[in-house]
Amino acid sequence: MKPLQHLTILDLSRVLACPFASMILAELGATVIKVEQPGAGDETRGFEPQLAKDSAYYFACNRSKSSITVNLRSPEGQGVIRELAQQADVFAENFPVGTLGRQGLDYATLSALNPKLVYVSCTGFGQTGPYAHKKGYDTVFQAMGGLMSLTGEKGGGPVKPGLPVADLTSGLWVAIAILAALSGREKTGRGAHVDFSMLDGQVSLLTLAAARYFALGEIPPRLGTEHPGRVPSATFRCKDGKYAHITASDQHWAPLCNALGLEKIGTDPIYSTNAGRVEHREAIMSALTAAVSSVTRGELIAKLDAVEVPVGPVNDVAEVLADPHVRARQLIGSFDYPGVGEFKALGLPYKFLGWDDPQIGRPPALGEHTEQILRERLGYTAERIEELKKARAI
Repeated sequence: MKPLQHLTILDLSRVLACPFASMILAELGATVIKVEQPGAGDETRGFEPQLAKDSAYYFACNRSKSSITVNLRSPEGQGVIRELAQQADVFAENFPVGTLGRQGLDYATLSALNPKLVYVSCTGFGQTGPYAHKKGYDTVFQAMGGLMSLTGEKGGGPVKPGLPVADLTSGLWVAIAILAALSGREKTGRGAHVDFSMLDGQVSLLTLAAARYFALGEIPPRLGTEHPGRVPSATFRCKDGKYAHITASDQHWAPLCNALGLEKIGTDPIYSTNAGRVEHREAIMSALTAAVSSVTRGELIAKLDAVEVPVGPVNDVAEVLADPHVRARQLIGSFDYPGVGEFKALGLPYKFLGWDDPQIGRPPALGEHTEQILRERLGYTAERIEELKKARAI
């Protein structure tokens, strides 16, 4: 048995943040009914890279769900959603502010029908505030939330991370909010409305950067891979052109220097504390850069692992997916999809003792479960389903 097997989530969200959240919950056991637009579906079904009639992008965030197609602009389609919401534990949506209210699918309407419903609205800027109706995407939230200002080389311009961090972390925030609201419901018997702003989510991630600003009035500069408050913590280029990242605390400093043939600075009391090394950052980084450049990455990692100094290779995606530890932890699995065959996928990073572990499921074809769900959950007859098709409600 999986821990969320008792839950049903009605998921009206599209693209990445909310679908990522509902996929996590689906593979933890929840029944997730993904509602898509008839004929087109979630727009990510058309994103690159394409596989058969669907997309690897769609696959990455929509596994283990059911798909139904419902026209939310149709009064009959809206009625279907209201009926399904009465049986759901969670209702998730990421439409622009006010959209579902005009369709009679807002929290006030649905909670009146199902007081236990946890209703999650994931928008760019939240339901209130001067930006509530402003449009945005992942990189806009990275920019406005401060992350992009912190990312990049010394003296260079801002750089976005290589993944849609605002979308992905928003998915994690949403999943946490859902679980928190459901836990609270166990005490009160009532659901809740969760107003989540993706900008809020990015601002909340500033954590240590904000703490430095609150404490020192410091606007953190871009430092590349270096840490503003710890030296050494940086990426170094090795003799073979490959990169490794070293992060050392005070207890690692002497072993690090000894391993790299830098015994003189390793025993210098000026550099024995992190505060001293931060003060003399340039001298430390210059010495370490020269020493690391004289050994291959394999040699460096072997030397530092032997003396328990934290170090790791800067792996590209292919190296990560081939890593023996990643393989041993069974993070890579697969599913079979019609017209595509076996497709590899990354599993959830949980190992349970006391529950069944999450399993990788396949994503749904567009509208694959529409008739089944209407029959089994709402008791619709074949005639009623045919009427809805003719009305273009499903």
